[in-house]
Amino acid sequence: MDIRTIKLYLHLADSLHFARTAQAMHVSPSTLSRAMQRLEDEVGVKLFQRDNRSVTLTNAGIEYRHFAELMLNEWGKLRTKVDPKQDVLRGRLNIFCSVTAAYSHLPALLDRFRREHPLVEIALTTGDAANAVNEVINNRADIAIAALPDPFPDSLYFTKIDDVPLSIIAPTFRCQVQELLTESYIPWDRLPFIVPEHGPGRKRVDNWFKSLGLIPNIYAQVSGQEAIASMVALGCGVSITPEVVINNSPVRDRIQLLTSPIEIPPFELGCCCKVKRQQEPVIDAFLKAI
Repeated sequence: MDIRTIKLYLHLADSLHFARTAQAMHVSPSTLSRAMQRLEDEVGVKLFQRDNRSVTLTNAGIEYRHFAELMLNEWGKLRTKVDPKQDVLRGRLNIFCSVTAAYSHLPALLDRFRREHPLVEIALTTGDAANAVNEVINNRADIAIAALPDPFPDSLYFTKIDDVPLSIIAPTFRCQVQELLTESYIPWDRLPFIVPEHGPGRKRVDNWFKSLGLIPNIYAQVSGQEAIASMVALGCGVSITPEVVINNSPVRDRIQLLTSPIEIPPFELGCCCKVKRQQEPVIDAFLKAI
């Protein structure tokens, strides 16, 4: 039994997916499988129940996870005691956020952290902000910048960093959408709407429709607020979008803000991680730095 095997086991105990853990931990699926087989042989019981469709922890596997987490924590403390150089934080921090957040919020968050912990490697993945929470849940990210969803999973920790207003956006140039906007009143029921596929943004939009008693004309359901802004800028429709996306968009000159007939609640933007990983040295240091 070694620390590397313990780390592989703990990741697999969370992901319950051999291919996903193998990719995240930079080993081949066959190497991971052999390591788990050796671990089960050493412990003397089956830790995982496997079939062609799923992986689950056995009762022994659940108990062993508690032991493994304690062992890994104690190992970190021991290394610090016996090697003073371990006072200098090292490791890797996997961060997920949208392209916009990588411009608007991440640099300020990282500035202090990088000054205090220059030897920690930062790995950044960008994508649809609506997927941020799931990236953490599925162990593809240690930290994610996310809009606070409702409901928020009990297994996650969230610390707020900003309020992000949302606005209705429309194209500025002459097109069919612009012609509808020149009428004496805005025909919200006839405007083509571009909406997020899912996530907190979609929930805001659906609540807005419901509050107005509106049966919307949905032109498209799109992944990513940046793509939505581009479609609005092309004249495809209107949308409800975070203002920070527009302010950082290369097509902002082709977009105008419309006055909403009702208030649109802002997003609470923050950093989230798994509760049980809060005390890991690199994650704890990042949360303290922000």
